[in-house]
Amino acid sequence: GQLPAWLQGILLRNGPGMHTIGDTKYNHWFDGLALLHSFTFKNGEVYYRSKYLRSDTYNCNVEANRIVVSEFGTMAYPDPCKNLFAKAFSYLSHTIPEFTDNCLINIMKTGDDFYATSETNFIRKINPQTLETLEKVDYSKYVAVNVATSHPHYDSAGNILNMGTSIVDKGKTKYILFKIPPSVPEKEKKKSCFKHLEVVCSIPSRSLLHPSYYHSFGITENYIVFIEQPFKLDIVKMATAYIRHVNWASCLAYHKEDKTWFHFVDKKTKKEVSTKFYTDAMVLFHHINAYEEDGHIIFDIIAYTDNSLYDMFYLKNLNKDFEESNKLTSLPTFKRFVVPLQYDKDAEVGSNLVTLPSTATAIKEKDGSIYCQPEILCEGIELPRINYDYNGKKCKYVFATEVRWSPVPTKIIKFNIQTKEMLHWEEDHCWPSEPIFVPSPDAREEDDGIVLTCVVMSDPKKAPFLLVLDAKTFKELGRATVDVEMHLDLHGMFIPEKDLKTETE
Repeated sequence: GQLPAWLQGILLRNGPGMHTIGDTKYNHWFDGLALLHSFTFKNGEVYYRSKYLRSDTYNCNVEANRIVVSEFGTMAYPDPCKNLFAKAFSYLSHTIPEFTDNCLINIMKTGDDFYATSETNFIRKINPQTLETLEKVDYSKYVAVNVATSHPHYDSAGNILNMGTSIVDKGKTKYILFKIPPSVPEKEKKKSCFKHLEVVCSIPSRSLLHPSYYHSFGITENYIVFIEQPFKLDIVKMATAYIRHVNWASCLAYHKEDKTWFHFVDKKTKKEVSTKFYTDAMVLFHHINAYEEDGHIIFDIIAYTDNSLYDMFYLKNLNKDFEESNKLTSLPTFKRFVVPLQYDKDAEVGSNLVTLPSTATAIKEKDGSIYCQPEILCEGIELPRINYDYNGKKCKYVFATEVRWSPVPTKIIKFNIQTKEMLHWEEDHCWPSEPIFVPSPDAREEDDGIVLTCVVMSDPKKAPFLLVLDAKTFKELGRATVDVEMHLDLHGMFIPEKDLKTETE
């Protein structure tokens, strides 16, 4: 096929790549050592490159020729890299272990720099052109967090907004929202952006020892949207996991009898909206988008009724009959919540406070809290992406993978939120990754551009490829076949040529 002439830059992807070291194996697919890979688009040609992230975790494991650093689903014993990873701090005799720097989930842009990220307090700077691993940054040196999300947001000024959890710090557990500026003042050129990190606000956890797990959050023009779900981490269990010979994943539990709480933080005042909004128990990983309309916050998420997704990816389940034998017990569901921030305070108990045309409801309860029910827009999609220029604004299209009852994606889709129409691309034996939308330089409409996805083949005789689709029609423009073993990955980003420093810089 033919690539658009304007497509110049790098598609950078991240995900687990190595699951066996010496005679040892990880228990879980999400534990594998991070493998970065990239497609560089230059004058109509595509170049492929891949490289393991040379984290301290990678170096320790490879040097010992076995797994010596614990990951979320795999506890390692005993640890020759003691000095690196076991410097734990004690609080009320609970010990939070020091985590791995195997940053395998996503890529984050900070000013001119790029980082591989996961959900611990460590991120690793990388060179997007050579995939070389550079310095390690520890968030906890700049803000009191033990974990942080790998789905930050970027505002129009280039600031990064992210969230992390501060576990039992000074007798409190809280969720901290922080901002990293894209650059530092001229006179402090030697300093990093992280030194200028500021805490926007903190939200106390409803429970000291059971903070909510979260993978992402939402953002509108004026608000941050954070969902405190009943999928929780048990801190005492986590602190004793090493002694009990269990992995940290076993310290996560879903409390289906609990509520899911919505928190809205006003960016200007840095205060949380005082009304209590909640819905039924659910598990979510990915926010799609959020925006404001007529005194309401509207936010879109992909939610589950249980936490079976994580269990699917234990390597013991990833056998040759994987697709047939593994079925999700809960279908990912695209839910839209419509939450009235401004409403008639004298409204009757039991009345629906949503005044926009939607089947989503927000019912006033006796105690003044508001019980929200979503509109269901569609089912069976995951790894959602939008045209990020519309982030925090009303958007029309979502690009995603279709997963149905199997956790492995077989199609990529374009979903029109307004008409509910769906376009899709699929081919036999193809497992596509998260689709990334790249706007064309002269884009006038939201879907003017292309969609990029890496396709892994379930048939070992067939080579993997990068697929380029026209975002409007979803017709294939071209594909670049790669003659190497490519892995299913998690997340990534497209970096336009103008955002890449030249080698001399």
